[in-house]
Amino acid sequence: MAKREKTTAGAPENALQPHKENRFKLFRTTGFDMPFFILLILVLAVGLVCLFSASFAYSYYRNGGDSYYYIKRQLIFAVIGLGAMFAVSFVDYHFLKRFAFAALFVSWGLLVLVLLLPRIQNVHRWIRVAGIQFQPSEIAKFSIILLFSYLIAEHQNSMKRFKKGFLPLIGILGITCGLVFVEPHLSGTILLLAIGLVMMFIGGTRLLHLGGTIGLGCVAALVLVLVMGYEQDRIQVWLDPLGVYTSDMVFASGQSGRDAAWQTVQSLYAIGSGGLMGEGLGNSRQKHSFLPEPQNDFIFAIVCEELGFIGALLIIVLFALLVWRGFYIGMRAPDKFGSLLAIGLTAQVGIQVVFNLAVVTNTFPNTGISLPFFSYGGTSLVMLLMQMGVVLSVSRQTKQRT
Repeated sequence: MAKREKTTAGAPENALQPHKENRFKLFRTTGFDMPFFILLILVLAVGLVCLFSASFAYSYYRNGGDSYYYIKRQLIFAVIGLGAMFAVSFVDYHFLKRFAFAALFVSWGLLVLVLLLPRIQNVHRWIRVAGIQFQPSEIAKFSIILLFSYLIAEHQNSMKRFKKGFLPLIGILGITCGLVFVEPHLSGTILLLAIGLVMMFIGGTRLLHLGGTIGLGCVAALVLVLVMGYEQDRIQVWLDPLGVYTSDMVFASGQSGRDAAWQTVQSLYAIGSGGLMGEGLGNSRQKHSFLPEPQNDFIFAIVCEELGFIGALLIIVLFALLVWRGFYIGMRAPDKFGSLLAIGLTAQVGIQVVFNLAVVTNTFPNTGISLPFFSYGGTSLVMLLMQMGVVLSVSRQTKQRT
């Protein structure tokens, strides 16, 4: 009698190797998450339209009658970013583990290098190479998400411990935030800190440790404001923008109160002028030399003026759906690393959107936070789209398990 192999009754032939399909491959060719992709394209398309509308008048005045200067450059970077996104989406995200520490060290090197270079707009934030400038802090955001995803996934059982779980991560985050802070780049520091703490919270760090970190951060910020005078002008504008705007005060920096509060007040005028339905796309008045550089951090104020409360709400809903879908991909990822990577990269977008809207509406002090996929900035857009490509890469393996 022939010897029968021991198998599970009724099971398919490959049932004893359920995880074989998730083994590392350099490239993945299965389909990615289509709802996330469609939402991303919608956000990008709406962002480009709003950027053109917000920038064409300012571009005309500043660039010798060329109303298309900013949108032409942004479209070029959008095409480059989409190509990079598709390319990254085919690469197995596990491949990124090999570069987790290297990415951090490169970002630290660039953050040190930018401090040694000449100032641009009186700060050390940009590095210019072959006519293209970029902010090392953008690379630092991705490196923190990548390294934290790797370390948390590799040391899941130690995350609730202070020395083995919390201390190494907060040390890495502290060094990175410190390098960004001395540029000085307060908004970049806040974003990095928020991203790192969210990653640690998702990874299982004790709330006591996180709460202590947030408390120390608030104390440090208070010391900088009260003792060193850091950002006092912006704090006063935040507390009473109209009062500062109409006063004859002069700050220690030599800037008048009217000049210091100008951007915030013009932003609030734009938002208030939009009403429920808006003035109509392209019909903003504030973008005509009233709101400074409307294509950058305060672009959402122009959106509110032209599209009104309804249009602004629909854009917020689009962002919310994009973040929700990214979280959905992360929660269904085949491993902890992929889950943290997808959630962290999507959380970065969500956090930045919330902070930008808070600044534009004067809920937070003006710290110069851009709106993802809307604000002008080619290298930032390419970096964002590449990161979304990583989320799509995670979704390729997520779909294999459904």
